[in-house]
Amino acid sequence: MKKSFFRFCSVAVLCVLLLSPAAATQGAKNGLVLWATVVLPTLLPFMICSNVIVALDAIHILTFPFRGFLRNFLKLSDAGSYILVSGLLCGYPMGARNCSDFLDGERITKAEARYLLSICNHPSPMFLLGYAATELPGAVPVWMLMAAVYLPVVLIAWLSRKLYGIQTVSPSLPYSREAQLTFDESLMDSCEVMVKIGGYIMLFSILVFYITGLPLHNPAGKAALLGFVEITTGIRAISGSIPSMAGGMWIAAATAFGGMSGIFQTKSVIKNAGLSIRHYVAWKAVHSLLSAAIFILLACCRQLPWAA
Repeated sequence: MKKSFFRFCSVAVLCVLLLSPAAATQGAKNGLVLWATVVLPTLLPFMICSNVIVALDAIHILTFPFRGFLRNFLKLSDAGSYILVSGLLCGYPMGARNCSDFLDGERITKAEARYLLSICNHPSPMFLLGYAATELPGAVPVWMLMAAVYLPVVLIAWLSRKLYGIQTVSPSLPYSREAQLTFDESLMDSCEVMVKIGGYIMLFSILVFYITGLPLHNPAGKAALLGFVEITTGIRAISGSIPSMAGGMWIAAATAFGGMSGIFQTKSVIKNAGLSIRHYVAWKAVHSLLSAAIFILLACCRQLPWAA
């Protein structure tokens, strides 16, 4: 049944592309420009450096300033702490990639990997400050967006630990030198992942181009749909169609969810069968709802007399 559905979808997509090749070409160009000018230069260097840090077994140096909080409060091992920090600093899908690689390399347990996948994959602060902040409606301060996106991580971590049975700090597993990559291997591995990410960005940019051209008479609804599909275009559409705090709330929710493009990018880097993309999507949906709720709460607090 599932295979038949995807066969039908693939044929339908091919027919649409053949009927409107100009739109498909323009959408693909938009996606490749986005990949080459934004995603590739900001993500590839971090991927290469991450591989080198892991190969040199130097993750404890990066995580040392946050070790107390990550171990005592979030119950993460040293390797798990590195996965969370790299995911927060580098953005989609770096956290999920490291989570899968560390599980494959037996540096973290399967329970900790499942726990980490729920909290380690987020938009980077550079994306929020460098792109999303410039698209925010004028009435929305940047700190509200940052708080709405990152504060839910604490609550999701608590829920995830309960679900996956993480009660104490996971043991630090020995590092196998046999799994160490040379610099050339690290470079090629990172480039392979970037090509996969670029392919998904191109495909979803084509879909975004088609959605943008739909004759819908509800600009706000179209903008929200674009945010659900791909966050970069979606944020710009939401900013232009939904004013004031409502626009900020939708931007926070879309950014936290990551879009369908982000989900497929994440799926492409999860190579270990012990990690479930369905669980990941569920956690991102919860994160998106919590981000919207926190944004509304912060907006209401700003209206109180003592906050004026």
